[in-house]
Amino acid sequence: MKISKEKLAIAQAKAMLDSKSLAKKAKVSINSILQVGKYNMQPVTVGKIAKALNVDVTELIESN
Repeated sequence: MKISKEKLAIAQAKAMLDSKSLAKKAKVSINSILQVGKYNMQPVTVGKIAKALNVDVTELIESN
């Protein structure tokens, strides 16, 4: 599954978290955050990021 870079940026702005803080809060690598939109991510990773941002996974997924 692929996270939309734009949707992630909006969620991060609402949560007032920069990429480093988000990675720490989600317990994922900073590279996972920086590579958003380039590659498909494991569902667990997407779930961790969504939980850290307090949003539903569907709010981050790239729509085709």
